[in-house]
Amino acid sequence: MRGSRPLPDTNPELLVLDAQDLCREYRVENWHLARDGSGRVIRGASGLTWLDGVLVAVSGVLWRSVPSIQSHSIAQAAAVLMLILLVYYKCTQVLWESILVFPSHGIQLETHRGFPPYPLLASRRFIPILELQDLIINEGLRGWAVRYYLAAMYQPPGPQRLAVAYENILPLFPVLHEVYVGVHAYLQSNMGNYNETT
Repeated sequence: MRGSRPLPDTNPELLVLDAQDLCREYRVENWHLARDGSGRVIRGASGLTWLDGVLVAVSGVLWRSVPSIQSHSIAQAAAVLMLILLVYYKCTQVLWESILVFPSHGIQLETHRGFPPYPLLASRRFIPILELQDLIINEGLRGWAVRYYLAAMYQPPGPQRLAVAYENILPLFPVLHEVYVGVHAYLQSNMGNYNETT
C-alpha cells in the first residue's frame, strides 16, 4: 500500500492509503497541529502519563492502608475498580477513523480503538454500492459551535439513513473536503473502468 498526506502543512492527520485500484483508505488519525501556527502536535489519544502513575500509586496506598478487615476490603475494591477503569479508558481510546472505498462493492466506515500505537478494537459499518446514494458534507451544532461532518446517505430496505464518518474525531472542513472530493473522484474513475470490463 502506498501512503500519502495530501495536506501536509495544515492537516497532516489525514493519510490516504492506496491499494492499487482495489481499495483506497482515507484515514484521519487522532491528533492535529495546534491552530496557533506553532506546529505543536496536539494528541487526542495518549499513552501512559504522570497522572496514570499517580492513580496507580493511590491504588497501592488504598490497597495497603486501612487496618480493619471490613474497611480493608472496601479500600481494595476501590483500588481494583480504579485500576480497571484506568485500563479500560487507556485501551479504548480512538486511534484513527477511516473510510475505505471499494469501487465495485461499496464503502466501509471504521473506527479503531486501542492503546497508542496499538489498535485493539475495531468497529466497522459497510454500505453496499447499490444502497449508497451520496456522500455529503453537512453542518451540525455542537454547543455554540457549527461543525462540519461527512455523512453517507444510503437507502437500505426501509427509510433513508445517514452514516456519519469520523464521528469521534470530527476533523476540520479542509480534511472533509479533501476526503469528499477524493472519494467521489475515486468511485467515478474506478466504476467507469469496472463498467467497461463487465
